[in-house]
Amino acid sequence: MEIKTLTVGMFETNCYLVYDHSSGAGAIIDPGDEADRIIAETMRSGFAPRAVLLTHGHVDHIGAVSEIMSRFGIPLYAGKGEEPLLNSSQANLSAQMGFPVTCPPCDRLLDDGETVSFGNLTFTVLRTPGHSPGGVCYMVGRTLFCGDTLFCGSIGRTDFPGCSHQRLIDAITEKLLTLPDDTICYPGHGPTTTIGRERRDNPFLYGSDFV
Repeated sequence: MEIKTLTVGMFETNCYLVYDHSSGAGAIIDPGDEADRIIAETMRSGFAPRAVLLTHGHVDHIGAVSEIMSRFGIPLYAGKGEEPLLNSSQANLSAQMGFPVTCPPCDRLLDDGETVSFGNLTFTVLRTPGHSPGGVCYMVGRTLFCGDTLFCGSIGRTDFPGCSHQRLIDAITEKLLTLPDDTICYPGHGPTTTIGRERRDNPFLYGSDFV
């Protein structure tokens, strides 16, 4: 599996180009901004994106979705329950920032445990609401694309409309901290980490039954 990280936009969101080297098939995860740059790197990488995968629908993760979908003619997948953020610039916070954006209609809404495959890669959906109503993570082997659910040394904000701190902690505890320690985590912002490191060192997770 090939993973290319592009940190895009004013919020320094991690957009991931994830593809199977042998088949060239893969997905673009969270294209938050700088569509031209994402498109150019996709072309240079020689992979053929089959879908846009969203971990959630906040403005900093969806800003380039429309252009990416149009350029490559690919569908959009997101977690079930995230529709209000994708459809409303108020809900995804872009209107409040002065540059309202929305997504085209979602082609497939994903629920916990579902899988999507591109080439030789299979992404398993882990439902992790809390930072947003329908947030999800994507697991490929021992690699986790965790959006704004879990960061290196931190967790996602829960002071936006539709957020819940308790739901986020429950989701992390039940879905992520049960994963093997050597699971590599690719978050929506900041550096990569591992489940073992976060289990041991993340101050927001102290008190969890799995720490």
